[in-house]
Amino acid sequence: MTIRILPAVGDPDAARALTTLLAGVPDAAPAPPVADSAALLDALAGAAPPDAAGPAAVEALPEVVLVHERIGPLPALDLIREVALRFPAVGVVLLTGDAGPALYSAAMDAGARGVAGLPLGHDELTARVRAAAQWAAGVRVHLGGGREAPPGPAGTLLTVTGAKGGTGTTVTAVQLALAARQAGRRVALVDLDLQSGDIASYLDVQFRRSVVDLAGIADLSGRVLADAIHDHPTGLALLLAPEEGERGEEVDDHAARQIVTALRARYDVVIADCGSQMQSANAAAVELADTALLVTTPDVVAVRAAKRQVRLWDRLRIRKAESTLTVVNRLTRHTEIQPPLIAKATGTAVAATTVPAAFKELQPCVDSGRMQDLDARSTVRAALWTLAGELGLVAASGVPRLKSGHRTRPSLTGRRRKALTAGPVPPQAAPGPAASPAPAAPYEEG
Repeated sequence: MTIRILPAVGDPDAARALTTLLAGVPDAAPAPPVADSAALLDALAGAAPPDAAGPAAVEALPEVVLVHERIGPLPALDLIREVALRFPAVGVVLLTGDAGPALYSAAMDAGARGVAGLPLGHDELTARVRAAAQWAAGVRVHLGGGREAPPGPAGTLLTVTGAKGGTGTTVTAVQLALAARQAGRRVALVDLDLQSGDIASYLDVQFRRSVVDLAGIADLSGRVLADAIHDHPTGLALLLAPEEGERGEEVDDHAARQIVTALRARYDVVIADCGSQMQSANAAAVELADTALLVTTPDVVAVRAAKRQVRLWDRLRIRKAESTLTVVNRLTRHTEIQPPLIAKATGTAVAATTVPAAFKELQPCVDSGRMQDLDARSTVRAALWTLAGELGLVAASGVPRLKSGHRTRPSLTGRRRKALTAGPVPPQAAPGPAASPAPAAPYEEG
């Protein structure tokens, strides 16, 4: 689909530079720049023939309008607000030298669909134009006059988050990435557990560059990304967490969005290990994810933590529970808390594939830092690669068949069921005729 673009740039030099960059944007059809706010509004108002109305008038509008920060006489934010009110099916992108959080928030409040930092780079401009065009096409479909929406980012983004520390988040992310790579897909594995990420340790990597080196770079070109990415012998492209955890604060939500968008444009699959502590960077990744996994173990403490995580995402408007997929790790035949109860407690869907408790299989690979050497006969590896097939990362024909590793218990004891629905498990009373269970505490504080 052709993306029609109308630039609004008052400075002649900036207009020429922008025109040159737009010529390299795939599928773009830029119009000559307009020099001021009045000319922009007149051009939009006159885009449709005089007798056109309804969907036909909407379809005549350009998909994207680029507004330079120094446009006049109407200030840029006021102009964006006016365009959003009068032409709601047009995606507006602000071009500014101040891409800080305050201006970004003000631009979004005014109705912009994106902010691109000056000086402009080809990759960032392309990403912003395509995102705004996709949004505009979606609006036009709902209005009844839209054409087919342009394709979004090429790569699939999958995030893996732990309900709490120690639930197996990194092992899950690494094995899913290895499964996708084995299937012939180009895979980037990103460590967004910025303070305590362990992907480098699990894959025996010595590194100098990390995701922090990409923070604050406006133009994330392929060459810039290649300098920060470690090419692993398995074929995975690794973007690692910093060795000094305190540097993780340098990666904010805006930087995370830029990094993830740049990776999706170059890889078939992007898998982000988000750890268990939410910060602005990994929260942005979870929000953008095509699939967000939440890894938990089948015990009361972990399931309660999973519920808190889901509620946190909902309060912050990152992701709703129904769009989250929970993965149950370390399930055994003696486990009383089964996946259906976890689904009920968290409000999420639970993956059909569960991962058995078999740390003895993992320990040699964990201790040596060579998770890629995990035996193909390992039940943990087989389960996680089956999960990769369930998620569409691996073709069904390439997924190993799992043998039944446990049998589902028919029901929970009353004490364990009360723990999940009411609160922590009370202490076991001493045996005797006078023993009685202590009252349960509330399930969720506040």
